[in-house]
Amino acid sequence: MKADTREPSNSYLKDKKYGDSRAFDPGFKGPVVNRSCTDVLCCIVFILFIIAYIILGLIAWVHGDPRRVAYPTDSKGHFCGQKGTPNENKSILFYFNLFSCTSPSVLISLQCPTTQICVSKCPEKFLTYMEMQFPYSKDRRYLKYYSQFCKSPIVHPAKSLSQIVMDDDCPTAIFPSKPFLQRCFPDFSTKNGTLTVGNRTMFEDGNGRTRNAMELRAAAKNINKVLDAKTIGMKVFEDYATTWYWILMGLLIAMLLSWLFLLLLRFTAGFLFWVFVLGVIGIIGYGIWHCYHEYRNLQEQPNAHLSVYDLGIQTDIKMYFQLRQTWLAFMVMLCILEVLVILMLIFLRNRIRIAIALLKEGSKAIAYVPSTLIYPVLTFIFLSICICYWAVTAVYLATSGVPIYKIVTPAGKCKYENKTCDPEIFSTTAIAKACPGAQCNFAFYGGNSLYHQYITTFQIFNLFVFLWLINFVIALGQCALAGAFASYYWAFQKPDDIPPYPLFTAFGRAIRYHTGSLAFGSLILALIQMFRITLEYLDRRLKDNQNNVSKFLQHCLKCCFWCLEKVVKFLNRNAYVMIALYGKNFCRSARDAFNLLIRNVLKVAVMDKVTDFVLVLGKILVSGCIGVLAFLLFTERISIIIEGPTSLNYYWVPLLTVVIGSYVIAHGFFSVYAMCIDTIFICFCEDLERNDGSTEKPYFIAPTLHGILNKKQLVPQKQKE
Repeated sequence: MKADTREPSNSYLKDKKYGDSRAFDPGFKGPVVNRSCTDVLCCIVFILFIIAYIILGLIAWVHGDPRRVAYPTDSKGHFCGQKGTPNENKSILFYFNLFSCTSPSVLISLQCPTTQICVSKCPEKFLTYMEMQFPYSKDRRYLKYYSQFCKSPIVHPAKSLSQIVMDDDCPTAIFPSKPFLQRCFPDFSTKNGTLTVGNRTMFEDGNGRTRNAMELRAAAKNINKVLDAKTIGMKVFEDYATTWYWILMGLLIAMLLSWLFLLLLRFTAGFLFWVFVLGVIGIIGYGIWHCYHEYRNLQEQPNAHLSVYDLGIQTDIKMYFQLRQTWLAFMVMLCILEVLVILMLIFLRNRIRIAIALLKEGSKAIAYVPSTLIYPVLTFIFLSICICYWAVTAVYLATSGVPIYKIVTPAGKCKYENKTCDPEIFSTTAIAKACPGAQCNFAFYGGNSLYHQYITTFQIFNLFVFLWLINFVIALGQCALAGAFASYYWAFQKPDDIPPYPLFTAFGRAIRYHTGSLAFGSLILALIQMFRITLEYLDRRLKDNQNNVSKFLQHCLKCCFWCLEKVVKFLNRNAYVMIALYGKNFCRSARDAFNLLIRNVLKVAVMDKVTDFVLVLGKILVSGCIGVLAFLLFTERISIIIEGPTSLNYYWVPLLTVVIGSYVIAHGFFSVYAMCIDTIFICFCEDLERNDGSTEKPYFIAPTLHGILNKKQLVPQKQKE
């Protein structure tokens, strides 16, 4: 090729005047090979943070004990159900006097002002201490049964009731209970609209008083809702146990469909585009028909005319699907969605050719660099490692410390209430005499050391570094993919001029030279996300103490930071492409990318929105196809063709799992495609500014794509397609 003596384009002269980092190079043939490390200071800070993160994990591992989460703890701080201990076969926590507890949250946090012991099973019948004493001489089975809910086995019940209450050796009464969260909760049920406990509405509490089920529920506030949640949780678990095989099959089919669509886009981009469009319209149309069908069938059903407001909040989701209003709302929403899709197609009809051309070019790039389709798996592995490390570190930090015991009294009138104590000597102290009935019970895990005082700070640090690492992993993937696709674009004769192992080479360059730049970009995102999380936390903590003005300001801040995060993500994405191309630092690359996009703002609007729309349609179609098949399977509507799972409690549980999982899988594959198209577009804009299509300065883009995106005449080039 002859040496070029032409002047650079006006845009480059302007960029050079204002300090553009891209010096004009007429011989530019793709990603710069000779690079230097960028943003070294940020790289050093990033490495130091990672080292500190590892040290924090090790310290938390030394001090923490996840058994404190896995096992409930009795009043003496002993674990229930832990192997190798006397409580190995006693995995359930039992409360002596449940009336002393005020709410299920207090029960779960182990701070109920009553004695708690580990038992092997929960009581199954009503029995008081006094009732057990009378038949003891004739039938020792009562004693044996009652004894398992005492601190130590009873040889003979010689103590009076007052002594039992004073010594706190046994409960005054036991009630039918069931284990939930490894704790004994009353066995509430409803009989003919009346709340009962063990089929009784009235029972003795062991202290000479007659109680009813409503009093017990009031003592353990919201316990009925907790048990309803337990029932739902058990049913959901049963559905997952029944359908896990079909769920995995659905996710596997979603992966194969995503692969198939990406491969077919190279040859039939236009056809598949219309398949996407018509498929989405058809799926939404089927949803509208199904909602109308259910709405019409409920016309003759009693109580179907009730509104959601009349029904109130129900834990049984099926009750909402028995209302006509529910199906009408779904039908209206789907109709609006259908109209929006059709309107978008009408207004974007002249831009569809651009999307199809970019899709075809992206398909060629992926076909020549097929290893890029495997990269989402590597990203998933990295993200999984980060998430697991964060979760484990958070658990170990939360369980760091030694058992802390505090004084509790049933009446709550002791001046020493909530003071720390030593259970070994508490009975001999003056506090036990000054406050009759007071107990020294286990409260939580903590300590007075410097480490324990900064547990909250360490948790914040754990969350911040986690966000930084997550964004860094995503940035690394975007930069590596951009480098690989840029190598494809700037190869004049494709695929002969494409360098070997382009993805591996781009990944190595990003790690070796640009860790600091990627860390810089991900740090900005992490700071924004951390601030958004802080706003959400403050909103929840101060929810009941806010006035309308503060709520309005807080919502404005949330909206602004949400928009800021989206803008920064877009700028970072394009900055990583410029880093992959030129190897400059993050700030210069971000500025160059911004200037380039501003100079081609109309092309950006066309490419970004139209291609995003096409890819979103692809994701919806993949998840929609799998969703329809799963719906027909889980509702037994294709039992003639294939017999799926039967007797599901909530068919929507595996259905939503399959739909969401399919969408996530499709998003992983299509994100590679989106990065490919973004990279090709930025390279195309660079190509237009560097070259003019002449023999001396030919375009690197495919002639067909250039003819659509640019109206200038292209000098024919001998380029392998």
